Amino acid sequence: MTISALTRNFFGREEELEALIGVSQRVGAQFVVVYGRRRVGKTTLLLKWGELSALPTIYWVAVRGTAANLRQEFTQAIWRTLAPETAAPTFDSWEALYENLIALVRDRRILVIMDEFPWLSEADSSFASRLQNLWDHRLKGTNIILVLAGSHIGMMSRLFEYQSPLYGRFTAQLLVKPLPFQTLQNFLPRYDIERRISTYAVVGGIPAYLELFGDDKTIASNIKTQVMAPTGIFRNEPFFLLSDQVREPRNFISIIRAIGRGRHTLDEISTETGLPKHQVSAYLDRLQDLRMVERRLPITVPPAKRSRSHQGRYHLLDHYHRFHFRFIDPNLDLLEQGRVEQVWDKIGEQFRAFIGATAFEEICREWVWQQADQGRLPFKPDNVGSHWGRGIQIDVAAINWSEQWLALGECKWGLDRVSAQIVREFIERATHFVEKNFVGWKVHLLFFARAGFTNAAEAEASRANVQLVALEELALR
Repeated sequence: MTISALTRNFFGREEELEALIGVSQRVGAQFVVVYGRRRVGKTTLLLKWGELSALPTIYWVAVRGTAANLRQEFTQAIWRTLAPETAAPTFDSWEALYENLIALVRDRRILVIMDEFPWLSEADSSFASRLQNLWDHRLKGTNIILVLAGSHIGMMSRLFEYQSPLYGRFTAQLLVKPLPFQTLQNFLPRYDIERRISTYAVVGGIPAYLELFGDDKTIASNIKTQVMAPTGIFRNEPFFLLSDQVREPRNFISIIRAIGRGRHTLDEISTETGLPKHQVSAYLDRLQDLRMVERRLPITVPPAKRSRSHQGRYHLLDHYHRFHFRFIDPNLDLLEQGRVEQVWDKIGEQFRAFIGATAFEEICREWVWQQADQGRLPFKPDNVGSHWGRGIQIDVAAINWSEQWLALGECKWGLDRVSAQIVREFIERATHFVEKNFVGWKVHLLFFARAGFTNAAEAEASRANVQLVALEELALR
């Protein structure tokens, strides 16, 4: 039976489960790292792995506490699974605990998951070094699959650095990312693609958020009752997530707020926050390491120049962070007074433009990747993104440098069907751009539209060999 059949009510994680089950089928001990932001579904994924692998599974999650307390709680988790008929003993060292674990397991295959590992590392700064010694001299010769999992992206990422005691020991690693857009059809089956894209613009692919949205309600109702609710998880979510990652979040929040309000260059962010550019740059580097911010470049910048290009723009990676700092954060005073309808009126004025510039364009770019992977584009891109420069903005762009192929696309999230005039204007802009910058290159033009195209627009596109992409096509893999 396939993974898809075994996970009928477990959406969007088939590839991750395939990879993890593949790890558990390897011969010998395995040392695995699984990490990703909070609420992305790591715990559910790990427990499903244990279920599908049919292996005895010890799952333990660390909390803030002393090393001795955490060691005792881990011991109790082990004994509940391997020796439930006896009381858990007390050990005065991790070495003694693991020696007894090895004795209990003997030569059996077993899955041992230590979740929220950063709390353990914080409680006992020597634990990583002790675990390195245990792995090298004892655990590596067993049949144990040892998993370290965590939500602190920075601390988990540092496990792979050369300075880490555990560097080079891991046999597998998995970054759990938000679910892809197509998965929303499983969470919200009664929503059409237009409403799913609108929902994706607000909460992205975070399972814990999606489970709170009901497809028996309108988008507006979901936002009012969930996102704007004073008792819900959304109101302080960005601050909670950041405080979990950094010790002094104030300046980080200021920078995230500036980006969320449309300041995307280093100069703009520095001006908005009042922080010197060199400090902003350091904070931005940290936020990129935490996968909260990404630096985008026009994909038309040659590979050799990308590292030193000054055309970078900074964007928030998390969909809800974008929505929160664009619409919720500026209106917190009104929400504190319970003026939900007044805030929604403000959101409604800009919501369509927000969706078009964020989720819709990103879904169109992902569609280009998928089409290329399936051999439905005339070339395989090296990169897919967008282009901006003096006097021109191209929503979707894909490039292959060695074959000199370029795809350029326009995205329209308007309510009216795209006219022939709009298609002609796009063709003229794209043609001028190519003639100025990519003489002799092969070009494929694309046009994405929420409301579709007029008959005249379809005829114009046919004459110029422009590929028109309707909204329904974006739902297909």
